[in-house]
Amino acid sequence: MTGIRTPNPLVRALRPASFGGDPSGERRRRILSSPNFADGSFRNPDGGPATPSAATPRDLVRAYLSKEGRARRAPAAPIPLHPTTVADLARRPDEGLRLTWTGHSSVLVEIDGARLLFDPVWGERCSPFGFAGPRRLHPAPVPLRALEAVDAVVISHDHYDHLDMPTIRALMRTGTVFVVPLGVGAHLERWGVPAERLRELDWREATQVAGVTLTATPARHFCGRGLRNQQHTLWASWSVRGSDHRVFHSGDTGYFPGFRDIGAEHGPFDATMIQIGAYSEFLPRSRGGATRDPGPWPDIHMTPDEGLRAHLDLQGGTPHGVLLPIHWGTFNLALHPWEEPAERTLLAAHRAGQQVITPRPGEPVVPAHAPAADPWWRAVAAQAPGEGWAAWPPAGEQRDALDLAAPER
Repeated sequence: MTGIRTPNPLVRALRPASFGGDPSGERRRRILSSPNFADGSFRNPDGGPATPSAATPRDLVRAYLSKEGRARRAPAAPIPLHPTTVADLARRPDEGLRLTWTGHSSVLVEIDGARLLFDPVWGERCSPFGFAGPRRLHPAPVPLRALEAVDAVVISHDHYDHLDMPTIRALMRTGTVFVVPLGVGAHLERWGVPAERLRELDWREATQVAGVTLTATPARHFCGRGLRNQQHTLWASWSVRGSDHRVFHSGDTGYFPGFRDIGAEHGPFDATMIQIGAYSEFLPRSRGGATRDPGPWPDIHMTPDEGLRAHLDLQGGTPHGVLLPIHWGTFNLALHPWEEPAERTLLAAHRAGQQVITPRPGEPVVPAHAPAADPWWRAVAAQAPGEGWAAWPPAGEQRDALDLAAPER
């Protein structure tokens, strides 16, 4: 089957609004004609098979039920939020670039006069239902109503931890523009966003908002909000170019060699926001590059080391700019310890000579004047790793050589 199956009208009418909408009309035509759509679904950029895994279902159950593992998957004390976010954001940045991570993959990017809000999720749960699903580990550091108007809301893909219906409906009332990957506009239109406020892009297409250029760039992931994963909405990373600065938001993605091509065309970047959390050794089921019914996650989420590798690829192979770790700290979505993604990223970046910024949720950071990285998560982690916390800052230490070869797949 090479087209898009039309849902039964009765089934569509009974489906919760949070599941989103289905592509039709011109949107459907664009999807079918996309070079990234084949055999009834969107495809990943390399089209390759899933990575083999030695893990068994028994391994997954054992890891999930491990008493020690469960204890470490959430902080033991409240996550410290930046206390003056509202007042800080009321003052425009002195420099042309400022990043405010509000948790998970949500980042307010102020770049050369434009204000862009990436993957905003202010909901209590990342779920289609208010009574079930992963719950926030910390409150949003700033109320949505306290944010000054943003020029564009930018979405990477349609998963619940990146596209939150109540948040979109709240932002819709501000008059902002929504920039989304191809197909995702069907969800927003069902929630009431007018078509004229949507900019819906296929990979390598670009749009201009408030004087900056946003380009949808490839990512290695999947999509889906309903009971069936039909792969009819695209996923993307994003390159943003202003008059003086450039930034990159990875969305969710597995590592793939295409980061080098993105960097060569759109970089180098003053800052990258890179997914480094919710990784696992357990294998997603994959059919010829179109991931259906995926589980956790070697091909669709990066480890901290792969995230660092992606950043360096985007920068032409050498340390440059700042790396902001995202997709960690707010929702418990994987089996690794809650703080492990940030801790591993901090140490790997240090070994590579790459500057990493580790703000508390809500803390605005100007990359040009970024403070030294601070492992603040250690104070609220359930326990230290078995080998204890590494010395920080590393005093008098020779920087270890980092193997910059792409990770084995």
